[in-house]
Amino acid sequence: MTDARPAGSYGTDAPWVPWLWFGIAALQLVFLVLGLATGGGAFAVIPLVLAIVFAAGGGLYLHATRRGKFAVWAELLDGLPASSRRAALDLGCGRGAVLIATALRSPQAQLTGIDLWRSIDQSGNDPATTHANAELNGVADRIELVTGDMTTPPFGDGAFDLVTASLSIHNIPTAEGRTRAVQEAWRVLAPGGALVIVDLPRIREYAPALRAVGATVDDPVSLGWRMWWSGPWMRTLLLRAMKPAA
Repeated sequence: MTDARPAGSYGTDAPWVPWLWFGIAALQLVFLVLGLATGGGAFAVIPLVLAIVFAAGGGLYLHATRRGKFAVWAELLDGLPASSRRAALDLGCGRGAVLIATALRSPQAQLTGIDLWRSIDQSGNDPATTHANAELNGVADRIELVTGDMTTPPFGDGAFDLVTASLSIHNIPTAEGRTRAVQEAWRVLAPGGALVIVDLPRIREYAPALRAVGATVDDPVSLGWRMWWSGPWMRTLLLRAMKPAA
């Protein structure tokens, strides 16, 4: 089994979110002090509880982005059927966490990552950083980075044995765009290949989109607390489908 977190720097997903949670926790502590100073009595416990909740939420978020998602993806990739994989695609690859983890588990495969490289979605999101991470792991010679939109990927039908998407499709602002991205992922997947999507609650839209193009897919399932982005109200789910062999 390969290490859960590949070597390199992978930033923070939506980096403003955890600091917002910690900021609100700090503000609640200010309210707590003011309440105690003015004789707030039993009502002073309310900002204390809120401070604990928001601080815990920020901590869970940081754990998810720095450790949890790596551990979950390692288990998902290790659990895929062994194959002579020749090509894999990661949609919205960012700094390359899933792309590189896949490369380490598929030593014969060529890997492609496509992204728009927006730092609002991941801090320091830049193809140069992804390439540097790939070099640290000794897989740069097998990775191609493409600047492009996952709703119109410039790849042929059935070009990839594995297609992955980690916390990326939900960033597409319209339901129509998300549907198109999922259906394009299925289009470029080769017969006998696997589609693995890990995403936030919008993932519930993706199963019907796949069924509309003939895929057999179960409803998404929760991946547990390691990928709670502040708490169970913002949990991560898994959607996985195999394309029938020709």
